Amino acid sequence: MSENTNMEWEVVIGLENHVQLTTESKIFSGSPIKFGADANTQASPVDLALPGVLPVMNKAAVERAIRFGLAVGARIAPQSIFARKNYFYPDLPKGYQISQFEDPVVQGGSLTFGYEKDGQFVTKTVNLTRAHLEEDAGKSLHEDYQGMTGIDLNRAGTPLLEIVSEPEIRSAAEAVAYAKALHSLVMWLGVCDGNMQEGSFRCDVNVSVRPKGQKELGTRCEIKNLNSFRFIEEAVHVEVRRQIELIEDGGTVQQATRLYDPDKKETRSMRSKEDAQDYRYFPDPDLPPLTISEEWIARVQAAMPELPAAMRARFVGEYALSEYDSLMLTSSQALANYFVAVVAVAGKENAKAAANWLMGDVASTLNREGVDIADAPVSAAQLALMLKRIADGTISNKIAKEVFAGMWEAKSADDKLVDVIIEAKGLKQISDSGALEAIVNEVIAANEKSVEQYRAGKEAALNALIGQAMKASRGKANPAQLTELLKAKLAG
Repeated sequence: MSENTNMEWEVVIGLENHVQLTTESKIFSGSPIKFGADANTQASPVDLALPGVLPVMNKAAVERAIRFGLAVGARIAPQSIFARKNYFYPDLPKGYQISQFEDPVVQGGSLTFGYEKDGQFVTKTVNLTRAHLEEDAGKSLHEDYQGMTGIDLNRAGTPLLEIVSEPEIRSAAEAVAYAKALHSLVMWLGVCDGNMQEGSFRCDVNVSVRPKGQKELGTRCEIKNLNSFRFIEEAVHVEVRRQIELIEDGGTVQQATRLYDPDKKETRSMRSKEDAQDYRYFPDPDLPPLTISEEWIARVQAAMPELPAAMRARFVGEYALSEYDSLMLTSSQALANYFVAVVAVAGKENAKAAANWLMGDVASTLNREGVDIADAPVSAAQLALMLKRIADGTISNKIAKEVFAGMWEAKSADDKLVDVIIEAKGLKQISDSGALEAIVNEVIAANEKSVEQYRAGKEAALNALIGQAMKASRGKANPAQLTELLKAKLAG
């Protein structure tokens, strides 16, 4: 064992995300893009690299790149170059990939995100190196052909935006939080559908370790094609542990491309990691430089939706929400829009209650049922009316949980469903002072020991009495009135 065993290590991570753009056709041809189509039915002569064909740039792909660049505060290059990235792969018909190297369309920018660290909610900003346009390769099919490999070129030429971060991420938790924030943003902007199972959003993670305090970077290994946030977290932990143990045992980390095996919880070497010179980049002679005018950028800017950062600031200022609440509510555009719709009906005074419900009972029900907020059977107007009924004392927060469950199960479009459920199930809160006084008198008479303890100075005894009173009212007593009445009676 090496003398390094007691050394403290720092993890250094950079992410490369391949984002499939939401265009109707491929980046350099008119072939359609449809996941799950029969093999090789969506590949044109351009995608197949047949002799004499020429690529033509897809304007819609460029506009999506511009949209992303504006959202992260990057520089949109007025002129960018497409290059040929030369390497052999069975599902790369041309023997090279058309990508961008020296002059990417999006340069710089940053992404701010929040996550839990040591029990605290923290925010971090990671700088971006670049985002460049490129074409996807085809797909090698191994499972369906015993002893052979099939090639499906439907995916060849699919437009990708590769987003590269600076190596400023320092833990698996940060890597996941960054990836989630990026995933949310590209979906928010409409540049990607975010479907990780179909490969629309893929992640390569570059991982290295170095002694704490050292400025020089360690030797990195790239873990390819991670398509879930759980796999990102697991792969980083596994690779960090592998590198540290290797170094502490006297070994040396070799730069390599690796694959993560989630079943065996290990990373395996795929090939030695290439550097830029290994790909022999040179400008593609079939594609002229991509020129982006200020007018084009202005048109894209004018069509941009309100961005998550601006919406977060508005939620804090307009609705007096915390930064944490505003960050959670803007984790997706659908959730943010739902919240805004609830508050529009329930009123700003109920904004915090709306946030609590959306991040609490609504979120847990959506997760349990596997439903997206956009498809929730409880409409924003229905949830807003329920919040109003809590605010005006018709129901308590506890009873509201039963009302919400009833709305979810009913799946009715009737905006008055809240009042219908309250009436049908007899859930209206008891606020009549006479009825409450009768309940309080019964509880005091039946719980002499708790009464004596409270009068002796034990405040906890009051909670026991309140609990008994709520039980006697079947949870329908107005808690504030009940507590006030109990205190008055006990003081007498």
